[in-house]
Amino acid sequence: MSTFARTLAAMAVSAALVAPAAHATTGYFSQGYGTKSKGMAGTGAALSQDAMAAAVNPAGMAFVGDRMDLGVALFSPRREYEVTGMPSGAPGSFGLEPGKVESDSEWFLIPHFGRNWTIDADSSFGVTVYGNGGMNTDYPAHDNPIRNAGGTCPSGTFCAGETGVDLMQLFVAPTYARKFASGNASWGVAPIIAYQRFEAKGVGSFAGFSTDPANLSNRGTDDAFGFGARFGVQGEVSPGVRLGASYQTKISMDEFDKYSGLFAEQGDFDIPATATIGVAWDVTPTSTLLFDYQRIWYGDVNSIANPLLPALGACGMGDVSQCLGANAGSGFGWKNINVWKVGYQWESDPQWTWRVGFSVNDQPIPDSEVLFNILAPGVMERHFTFGFTRQLGANNELSFAAMYAPSEKVSGVNPLDPGQDIELKMQQFEFELSYAWRF
Repeated sequence: MSTFARTLAAMAVSAALVAPAAHATTGYFSQGYGTKSKGMAGTGAALSQDAMAAAVNPAGMAFVGDRMDLGVALFSPRREYEVTGMPSGAPGSFGLEPGKVESDSEWFLIPHFGRNWTIDADSSFGVTVYGNGGMNTDYPAHDNPIRNAGGTCPSGTFCAGETGVDLMQLFVAPTYARKFASGNASWGVAPIIAYQRFEAKGVGSFAGFSTDPANLSNRGTDDAFGFGARFGVQGEVSPGVRLGASYQTKISMDEFDKYSGLFAEQGDFDIPATATIGVAWDVTPTSTLLFDYQRIWYGDVNSIANPLLPALGACGMGDVSQCLGANAGSGFGWKNINVWKVGYQWESDPQWTWRVGFSVNDQPIPDSEVLFNILAPGVMERHFTFGFTRQLGANNELSFAAMYAPSEKVSGVNPLDPGQDIELKMQQFEFELSYAWRF
């Protein structure tokens, strides 16, 4: 690899370490990984085309050859919430200021990097760097003229100033893949080194419901590391038809000590397990149709899955075992979700390949959980995508992908002041460009 390419690789890893993570989201997992896959709505479990393949199915790295992929996405999530109904002021209630509030910080640059080396005719080794995000909100410290009538809620969503959370997840996946069945199939394994960074602001009003109020809100950023693995198989089962499957283990992470009074299990925030199966069918010699199904087990992580009530109510009645930060403490109430993806790829000539895709997923947020999910409104369900690749000579290519996720809403009653309704809303746009070197 040239000095120039080495420099670019180092820049990609460095950028990934410091960039905020926000993505076209299925919950807070990215809708896809790698520009070619993203152009087809994240499909690719059965068809791997670049060195980002390990983020979807590590077995595919055996088929992508000796190459490096470097890219960046410009992502824009538009998040807001709206409260209707007057706060009751009843003892023990927690009403919100009526009206609409939009989250700031609407544009993010997100890099990615992959490098694959062919060891011999049947095996390869690669390194893929990618991320997750989406639980990112930044609501201003707006005035509360109605809610502050008694002088107890001067500003901010939860009466504690600027409000929001920032979650970044970075994965580094060294990958080994090997062909079998006369080279028509492969298996792969990718140990995953995971890094998380988190910050929460403006939730200090819930200090009376926390096991550790000193480590609840406005503690700056905190870091956590963990390890897991992804396994996969991929192969041609009949001429022009390929199947693929992969599984990522639940990744056990260190606790966020600075937020041990916010997340269940004393600041624990593990990364859920996922599984994906897919099929790729060569409809013609120059076109391929792809289908993927994915399952994400958000419900297996207490800090993500525990509902707000009855835990918060029990805490208010003196049951410390259900207060924020305890094992049974309130979380975001997210459910396990299923994701269905379809993509289509057409090579119009040797220089141009075109892609489209569509994905749909279950709604992870029940309408009973709208209050805390003001902080993390991961409500997206549909993604429409388009992309292309342009060959630039024998050893280089440029790929592009665009995504539009139309506005989705989740509405429900404020569980701490039932006379109010809360509506969460988001829409998303993303544009990604990547460059590849084949060696």
